[in-house]
Amino acid sequence: MSLHQDAELKKAVLELPQKEKDKLLVRLISKDKMLMKQLHFQLLENEYDLEERIDKLRKQLAQLFDIGTSQIGNTPHHSNFIGLSKLVKQASGLVNEHEKVTKDKTSEAEFRFYILQRVIGDYERLFDSSYQSAAHKLHKYITGRIKHAVSKYDKLHEDFQFDYREDFQNALHAFGNTTLKSYISEQRIELDLN
Repeated sequence: MSLHQDAELKKAVLELPQKEKDKLLVRLISKDKMLMKQLHFQLLENEYDLEERIDKLRKQLAQLFDIGTSQIGNTPHHSNFIGLSKLVKQASGLVNEHEKVTKDKTSEAEFRFYILQRVIGDYERLFDSSYQSAAHKLHKYITGRIKHAVSKYDKLHEDFQFDYREDFQNALHAFGNTTLKSYISEQRIELDLN
């Protein structure tokens, strides 16, 4: 049950002395790690800290993909499809957390573009035609990531769109020249950026 659904409890909580409310608030915050990270960023960090976070995540993603290329081959084998899927999910998770904490849409979009560029640049052969179910799952998942990244691109200010357009457009065209083309058209994703 939510506090909003129990008007009597809500009223009682709001009537507590400020000191009691502060204790409750601190206890509740300590139980939610994401909320703690968000509050730390909002209350204790500034624009320089945001730049540090962006640089740190940029290096983390590069390292993650560099390690991935040594462990996941660019050959259409079952284990490579699964490995790349896990790698992209891990990278996307890092970006999701960054966005939830900082609410910075520009760096989020940059990182989503980077992930797709590395995927097509490092693993192009995994997007050749294949009858393996793991390939189909990967192709569907990457198509979803493309759709998500295109929607992030569309929401960026035109100056940022200009900054990212060429590299992102090249990655989209590269995906469009693979078997993902049918998945992309099925999802009605426009590969030509405006």
